[in-house]
Amino acid sequence: MQIGMIGLGKMGANMVKRWRRGGHEVVACDRNADAVKGVVAEGAIGTSSPAELVGKLKTPRAVWLMLPAGAITEDMIGTLTPLLAKGDCIVDGGNTNYKDDIRRAAALKSKGIDYVDQGTSGGIWGLTEGYSLMVGGDKAAVDRLRPAFETLAPAKDKGWGHVGPVGSGHYVKMVHNGIEYGMMQAYAEGFELMKAKKEFGLDLYKIAEMWRHGSVVRSWLLDLTANALKDDQELPGIKDWVADSGEGRWTVFESIDLDVPAPVITLSLLTRFVSRQDESYACKLLAAMRNQFGGHAIKKD
Repeated sequence: MQIGMIGLGKMGANMVKRWRRGGHEVVACDRNADAVKGVVAEGAIGTSSPAELVGKLKTPRAVWLMLPAGAITEDMIGTLTPLLAKGDCIVDGGNTNYKDDIRRAAALKSKGIDYVDQGTSGGIWGLTEGYSLMVGGDKAAVDRLRPAFETLAPAKDKGWGHVGPVGSGHYVKMVHNGIEYGMMQAYAEGFELMKAKKEFGLDLYKIAEMWRHGSVVRSWLLDLTANALKDDQELPGIKDWVADSGEGRWTVFESIDLDVPAPVITLSLLTRFVSRQDESYACKLLAAMRNQFGGHAIKKD
């Protein structure tokens, strides 16, 4: 199968490598010329612009986007639309909001261009382990792209699936990331509890390794936690500041819109916000209130 790829960040480049190793022809484009050279070394065809990429693809074309969600992806779809023809397809494999998928698909449908949304999980390990792909779109478009999905996945019949209409792929990935937030927070809190029990002198790496085998809390996230703890459990050089990709927020918004309680996911997101505060005014005020009603001591700066 021939595939066009725009966006050669770490995940995008690894997807190209996996396709090439699966025997697919890939035409690649990125504003970073060195990134293009990197996949050309894997046997991909390099291009310097979306127009050149489209010109090298046979019809019906399939153009994969692995770009940051929002304006960058929106602009690229705007650039590609007049270059493509009826029967061609755009696949958005980034972390797009599913509402944007639905809007874009409707606009492209009037021009006869298919749109498929692919929620992609696997990170930097996808090249060797395969990617989990949550795919949304019309069945005919998804079926045509099946060989590409099967090559990216851990196996032809494992780790990927057509989950529903346009928007559903990124919706499922959004919820996936919300769950991930909650799981990560639970691990972080549990290991902090064990670290705080100084009199036991617990070896956190040893415990993580022990839990990885036979325990009901074993998971890939636990494997990665063990990797992080292996060299130095004090985690030197890492600031206690945690970013969020945006999908956790969208998951919380959905829980509100649908009247579905999601307290664990919501609190895990809010904890990330707390991590970014150099100073918490709310905590200062809490200390002041305790002093007012109970005369409790206040620590001075």
